[in-house]
Amino acid sequence: MANSARASSHSWMVRRLIQQDKMPLWVLLLAAVVGILAGLVCGLFETGVSWVVAQRGSLLADRPWWELLFMGFGISALLGMAGYFLTHALAPEAGGSGIPEIEGAMDDLRPVRWWRVLPVKFFGGICTLSSGMVLGREGPSVQIGGNLGKMVADIFRLPKEHGHALLAAGAAGGLAAAFNAPLAGILFVMEEMRPQFRYSFLAIKAVSISAVMATLTLQNMKGQHPVIALPHYDAPDLKALWLFLFMGAAFGVLGFVFNKLVLACQDGYLALHQNKRHRFVAIGMLVAGTFGVLAIFVPSVTGGGTELIPHLLSGDYAMATLFLIFSVRLVATLVCFCSGAPGGVFAPTLALGTLFGLVFGYIFHAAFPELGIEPGAFAIAGMGALFAATVRAPVTGIVLVTEMTDNYQLILPMMITTIGATIVAQWLGGRPIYSQILERTLRLAARQRRGENSAAA
Repeated sequence: MANSARASSHSWMVRRLIQQDKMPLWVLLLAAVVGILAGLVCGLFETGVSWVVAQRGSLLADRPWWELLFMGFGISALLGMAGYFLTHALAPEAGGSGIPEIEGAMDDLRPVRWWRVLPVKFFGGICTLSSGMVLGREGPSVQIGGNLGKMVADIFRLPKEHGHALLAAGAAGGLAAAFNAPLAGILFVMEEMRPQFRYSFLAIKAVSISAVMATLTLQNMKGQHPVIALPHYDAPDLKALWLFLFMGAAFGVLGFVFNKLVLACQDGYLALHQNKRHRFVAIGMLVAGTFGVLAIFVPSVTGGGTELIPHLLSGDYAMATLFLIFSVRLVATLVCFCSGAPGGVFAPTLALGTLFGLVFGYIFHAAFPELGIEPGAFAIAGMGALFAATVRAPVTGIVLVTEMTDNYQLILPMMITTIGATIVAQWLGGRPIYSQILERTLRLAARQRRGENSAAA
């Protein structure tokens, strides 16, 4: 009798729990769907970029230099024309990395027109990234994932709170799929987007489920290997850790200056094209064509940079050459990213951090030979440091680089470097780059609305 009553009570409690949590359970199932979609679409995005790059390379193979010059410029200019035109004509918010747009959407400050952004970001991004420009696919992957989350929320007519959870879940899935780094995808949304992310147990579960499902989907398509195949470096001696703190301070200064330069270059481009389509597209074609030529003759200063990083750590470059590549890629990153092309700055920043860190590694190796320092360890720490100084998300930077390179034994020096970079950047008055870009976007949108209202009056 007692057992029967106890079983009935348990059954009643289970039924009540299911009734109360029916909507949250539904949202979590949809978060899994969003993660699968994010992994699939971002995997196809990466495949599309690789395919177009391969086709471009086959068209340019075995030709005299003057044909390479002409065709290299022409093919990349046409790719750039397609990407810039699609962006300006159909979805201007698809320009750039797209991460500020997701942050604005999570704060109800920017619309999410997924029916426009998804095709423009996908096809336009493939065109611009394949042209040889210094752009990354990680920011676009975050925007694609976030728009997929909003699409699913709109299709199933979820309430606003749950729609926000799926938007954040899609963004996490996009980053996880781009880097094959599920934990970094979760932390990025919760740390870098902390002013916009609406913390709740449901939202955290949705973000985690989406990142896991996106990674599983990507690994089924691409394999389980890390995004960047690097040697495994031994943990440095404790007496050498102060060098990582010193290097982190230098990265803090670099991150602060880099953010200032990004905003200044964006304003410079706006002054050039004045948001007129023909100027916007013409400038974009010139930039894309130029980097198409550079990709043939000087490939180390073009492209996103993830393919370059293993070559940098091979030991084939002298310190002066590394600093020269760093300087050129710094300018190239600003020229390409600030042009408004649908592409991100994530991967180029990681490449810059690797170069800057490797230069420090060679300097320290020569100055303190008794410490047995491996320059590659400073390069890996530098990846996370510049990310932390510019994006202001040190924990995400540490985890991201660890998952990407499989160098778990370097977590402590990476922590010291990224913390030093973040503290110095904050002390200088720097602010997260994506937040500053979002504020600039909102300011320009408000100015445009005032101009339209004045014209109508």
